[in-house]
Amino acid sequence: MSTLRISGVSKSFDGHPVLHDVHLTVKSGALVALLGPSGSGKTTLLRLLCGFERADAGTIEIGGRRVAGDGLHLPAEQRQIGYVPQEGALFPHLTVAENIVFGLPRAQRRAGHRVAELLELVGLPQSYASRAPQQLSGGQQQRVALARALAPSPGLVMLDEPFSSLDAALRLETREAVARALAAAGATAVLVTHDQAEALSLGHEVAVLWRGRLVQTAAPQTLYRRPVTRELAAFVGEAVLLPGRVTAGRAHCALGELPLAEGARPADGDVDVMLRPEQIDVLTHGAQGLEALVRDVTFQGQDAALTLELANMPTSTTPMTIRARVPGYRTPRAGERVHIAVGGEVNVYPR
Repeated sequence: MSTLRISGVSKSFDGHPVLHDVHLTVKSGALVALLGPSGSGKTTLLRLLCGFERADAGTIEIGGRRVAGDGLHLPAEQRQIGYVPQEGALFPHLTVAENIVFGLPRAQRRAGHRVAELLELVGLPQSYASRAPQQLSGGQQQRVALARALAPSPGLVMLDEPFSSLDAALRLETREAVARALAAAGATAVLVTHDQAEALSLGHEVAVLWRGRLVQTAAPQTLYRRPVTRELAAFVGEAVLLPGRVTAGRAHCALGELPLAEGARPADGDVDVMLRPEQIDVLTHGAQGLEALVRDVTFQGQDAALTLELANMPTSTTPMTIRARVPGYRTPRAGERVHIAVGGEVNVYPR
């Protein structure tokens, strides 16, 4: 287990800045999800950590040992990093066991060093050791790739969107198995992903890159409930943003007077009020609350997304619509009139 410290790292290509003064600490044994949209700099930061690219400025330390910075650039093979690529990248002409030990010294390769232990660690039967990679499912191949990354007992494991090529059910099963294996190995890990659900469910912390800058690093619940910018709120999940005003520590908007998130101390004035669609409770007939008209329904099985038009708005304004999310078994019909109420606290952003 090793602590990763990134301090002031910047990188440009052909004069175009890609990373700007990135600072990040990953504690020993923790898994941090590095989240960001395409073009945010995630892959560039991964390549800098692995030693595939040289940083223009800043330092990188793994387990207290500096591997980059101040004229130093250790090559990838000297950094003690385990790397799991998107597709697993197993050698088709080697068995599972031979793939796992591929990067080890010759004597350990011949002895099949830790193969049985590592297969058990990633949740695969020992009998799979003699199989060819093409005899495995995509999820099983990714587990073998993780076993190969863990074989040399690296100080840091890098996972480069390792579940992106898997179907939904297999993706969930595989990432749960990978999370268990990393925890059992006590590995320090960085998961690079653009999938918000993946980052929130796997990361002990989530670090968000936005246009080359690290804009927020927080526990998953904190990031989801209290994103630091409007743009981040809309990126991490779905956000309902409404014009409003803060007065005496309360938010006022079209949905009524709402409590602010714990710890928020905004000055009185005009704001954008942010809440999540699942905070909007769609109530049964005859219940109290704001009246709304169901304009559109997108049924998704376990839940449904609703577009609601608020009633009793001033006639001089265009109809105000909001998004809500309800359990699938309580899905109303388009055209139905419902009542709504807001649960929980809201976030605000000064205008």
